[in-house]
Amino acid sequence: MSYLSRYVMRFVFGAIILVLLVLLSIDVIAAVVDGLGDVRNDYQFADVLYNVWLTLPARIYSNIAFASLIGCLIGLGILAGNSELVIMRAAGVSLLRITGFVLRPVLLIIFCGVLLGEYVVPYTDQLATSRRMLLRGEQETLSATSGVWNREGNEFIHFNGVYPNGKLFGVTRYRFSEQREIEEVSFAARATYFKDYWLEEEGVVTHFEEDKTQTSEFLTRRWDSHLSPDLLTLMVMPADSLSMGSLYNYAQYLDKQEQKSSQYWLAFWSKALQPLSILSLVLIATSFVFGPLRDATMGFKIFAGVIAGIAFQTSQQLLGPSSVVFGFSPFWAVFTPAMVCIGIGLVLLRRAA
Repeated sequence: MSYLSRYVMRFVFGAIILVLLVLLSIDVIAAVVDGLGDVRNDYQFADVLYNVWLTLPARIYSNIAFASLIGCLIGLGILAGNSELVIMRAAGVSLLRITGFVLRPVLLIIFCGVLLGEYVVPYTDQLATSRRMLLRGEQETLSATSGVWNREGNEFIHFNGVYPNGKLFGVTRYRFSEQREIEEVSFAARATYFKDYWLEEEGVVTHFEEDKTQTSEFLTRRWDSHLSPDLLTLMVMPADSLSMGSLYNYAQYLDKQEQKSSQYWLAFWSKALQPLSILSLVLIATSFVFGPLRDATMGFKIFAGVIAGIAFQTSQQLLGPSSVVFGFSPFWAVFTPAMVCIGIGLVLLRRAA
């Protein structure tokens, strides 16, 4: 039985990796073409290629679910086309056991995907974004069209870019009074984090008084703030590029600041429940092969799998923003489609047994 398990695992794992490589190739080509429009200043074609290379872990992570679905369909379809699944069933191997054989390589891929999403993607995506902004000359000048905004107390702060090592570029701070009147505006080309404070460099400060303004310059200035490099990383990067731990901490931070945190809770639950989503899609693929599509051609099985994957992703994409707009828990927006897929897969497998 161990030999049979390894045999099925090898077919399924190889098919998933092959599909993942195909999807990744298409994604990379599209990213390179799209990146050509950003070429300017010191950001050249070679930098576009390097930027795409840095974002490769994120692209792998985002394509794992779809590759698992199609890969399982292809792997099991090949076995079914060679009548090997029929022989397994005739030898007394149950559908449940064959499904277990299929799930083992998928669990390995899920584990690798979780490692990528937690420890590799947050760093490489941030490095790619900050490097692109630096080469395009957007970080050390005041720019309201890029970067990110944040509020801390009575200050509104804008950052053009954040590097992974606790280095800020283009820091603009707007301080207001209790009467919501502007009191001070400052801009620093750079800021570096030292344990519990920031050191701003090469800046200008403008003080607003009743009938006049005063402007002064500084080479360095201490800035005490509750914002740490980890929190700033969360603000700069898209929610889907962050780790689960970072998303959870930042969502709680936004809740304490009485700011909207729905999109970060949605991203957190999407990552936390991604293994369940992938398993639900694999269950659908397995049920297709043994159920209504057992006599269909390989092309039709792949087509049906693509349709199922698109329907699943569409349902999550619709429910996710709906949870933000209508205020229900993002957990249910991610959990419900996965459970529907699991339910459909179990019903189809039970009918085929």
